Amino acid sequence: MEPAVLATIDLTKKYKEQTALDHVNLVVEKGDIYGFIGQNGAGKSTLLRIVTALARPTSGSVRLFGESSEAGLIEARKRVGAIIESPTLYPDMTAYDNLEVHRLLRGIPGKACISKTLALVGLQDTGKKKARNFSLGMKQRLGLAIALLGDPELLILDEPTNGLDPGGIVELREMVKKLNRELGLTILISSHILSELHQMATKYGIIHRGRLLEQITYEQLNEKCKQHLRIRVDDASKAATVLDMELGTRDYEVLQDGTIKLYSLYHDVRRVSMALTSSGLVIEYFAPGGDDLESYFTKRVGGGSHD
Repeated sequence: MEPAVLATIDLTKKYKEQTALDHVNLVVEKGDIYGFIGQNGAGKSTLLRIVTALARPTSGSVRLFGESSEAGLIEARKRVGAIIESPTLYPDMTAYDNLEVHRLLRGIPGKACISKTLALVGLQDTGKKKARNFSLGMKQRLGLAIALLGDPELLILDEPTNGLDPGGIVELREMVKKLNRELGLTILISSHILSELHQMATKYGIIHRGRLLEQITYEQLNEKCKQHLRIRVDDASKAATVLDMELGTRDYEVLQDGTIKLYSLYHDVRRVSMALTSSGLVIEYFAPGGDDLESYFTKRVGGGSHD
């Protein structure tokens, strides 16, 4: 079996008395767009900095492409591109020259990769325009181009939408999906804009106060957040019969406490309630249910800001 692209094993980071990461076991598989979610100070950036060797753990370990030894990680990190915090740009240089500097610093052979990478992020026609005159969105794409130099297999993006206007956010989202779809690039992306992550990620990790609360796939999240009617009556078995026989649906589930989650007909509240009451059932609770990623996240961490 092919090893995970990235795995952390009981990864822990302490700053004096503060625990930034608490025995985190995170797994990113090949082909994932992994959305890393957490409140400000939850530990997202700390973990990404450790993975990219910008910080050292207090205990635990990182495994990249199956490598966990110090020498193995040095080699494995050559297969990783990253934007941690703000990308390092040279404002008085063109996009091409910025990439040339980074190519030389990283010892990447040949200049052909520069034009190819600029085209990949849509900056092939910037010519002699200096980076200082780029829009924020263009600067972010230039940072992305720097991270993509050398054809990495894992791309790490830490809050890449910070400061972008709505158009720039959509542009970045489509870029991430394109890189994943067309190049097969595995992407680990942290963001506080949860609605955006819900439109691009295939897997999610929720971190809170340094602890990884949950890892969940897009499909599992959608199942948990699926729109439905949440119904509680005095006789759940009889209600199930009404749903089957009177309303002609079996797209529901009866929970252990007797609550019914009705997935079909959730938009037809009047018809469902009338069928139940006309059968002599007493409705104790009747309300729409279902979450988006933001409300699901808020429930998991117990509320509060997610900036």
